[in-house]
Order: sequence, then C-alpha cells, then structure tokens
Amino acid sequence: MPLPTIPGYARLNKTHKYSAAGIAAAGAAAIAFAVVPGGNADAKTTAQDLPNKPVALTSQKADAQAHHEALVKQSALADKQAKQEAAEKKAAAEAAKKKAAEEAAAEKAAEAKAAKERAVKQAASRSATRIETVAAEKKTYPDNLDGWIRESLDIMKKKGIPGTYEGIHRNIIRESGGDPRAINNWDINAQNGVPSKGLLQVIAPTFKAYHVEGTAWDAYDPVANITAACNYAADRYGSMDNVNGPY
Repeated sequence: MPLPTIPGYARLNKTHKYSAAGIAAAGAAAIAFAVVPGGNADAKTTAQDLPNKPVALTSQKADAQAHHEALVKQSALADKQAKQEAAEKKAAAEAAKKKAAEEAAAEKAAEAKAAKERAVKQAASRSATRIETVAAEKKTYPDNLDGWIRESLDIMKKKGIPGTYEGIHRNIIRESGGDPRAINNWDINAQNGVPSKGLLQVIAPTFKAYHVEGTAWDAYDPVANITAACNYAADRYGSMDNVNGPY
C-alpha cells in the first residue's frame, strides 16, 4: 500500500522516515479496524449471538431424530401389519384346506356307507332268492293223487314238457282209476310180456325211453310214471291234453 504524502517528508532523515512510516501504518490499521464490521463494538453483540447457533443445530438434529424414529416406528408397524395379514391368510388357507379335507372325508364315508348298505341289500336279496329257490326245491306235496299230479307238473315245467292238471287227471282216471299199483295183464302188451303199469299205464320200453331225469326209475312210482307218460304224449300227440283214449 503506498504511503500518504506528508508535507516535509522529503526533508526527514532515514530514522525520521521509519518513525513516520510506522506511525502512519499504525494509524491506518486503527482506522481499518474501526470501520471493519465485527470490530470491538460489534464483537460483543456477535459473542452474545453465538450460543444461539448450537441451540438451533441441536433442535434440527432432534427433529431429524424424531422424524427418523417416526419412520422406524411406521415401518415396524407396517411390517407387523403385513406379518399379521400373512398369518391370517395362512390360517384362512389352512382352515379352508382342513374344511375341504373334512368334507372329502365325510363324502367318502357317506359313499362307503351307501356302498355297504347296497352290498347288504344285494346280499339279502341273493339270500332271499336262494331261500326261495331252496324252498321251491324242497317243496312238499301231499302223498295222494293231487300231490302227485302237482309235483309232476312242477318237474314238467322245469323240463319244458307241456300238460295241464286237467289233462293229466282225466287220463289217469281213465287208465288206472288213480291206482299207482295198477297193472294190465290181459291186453296185447301183457301178452307180449310188457304189461302196462302205473297211473297212466306205461309199458317198460316206453318208460325207459321217456324217463325224466330227477325222478325214480320205478314205473310204479306215481311222479315218475306221470312225467314219463306226459313226455311220451308230448312227443307223439303234442301234449297229454290231446290224449282222449288209449295211447
């Protein structure tokens, strides 16, 4: 910085010049210090204001900390709610799965029960059928002309041999009068050594040829005699019903 021009400065010796320069520099410094903001006058005020700056920074830090804690709490709450919702969904899914399994098990049990009931009914039906069959097979008939004819008709029905009660009864009365031990010892058959025997007067060759399986081989047996005679009449005349005289 150039020094100010001082009157008579040129006439001063070197020592005087240094002194003057120092004084001038000191004065300039004093002036500069006096006019610069923040000098001693303002320094006091500024010093009083300094404590306010840390207080403001502390408040901002506290606000930031509180905001951060609020965000953390909010995040934790959201995470808790998400976990709770997930747990509820899982529980609902497990409950639905359990319910579906229970319903399936109940349906399966109902089907099994229905199948068992059907099996029982079918078994009962088969048993009833067997009982009826056995009862039919073991059907009893009175040991008389009526019983003999009826038993013969049941056998003939199974074997497909035609004939009716009336047709059989009519021919029996004509041939033997209902006597199962009747025998003809005087006609041509008897003369040939093969007399007619039984209720419907059947000769031995005819009885043997038209014997019906399941009956006795005795020509005097009432049922065997009737069925063999009716089998023969069906072959020769179509049915015993069509026979109205010696045959």
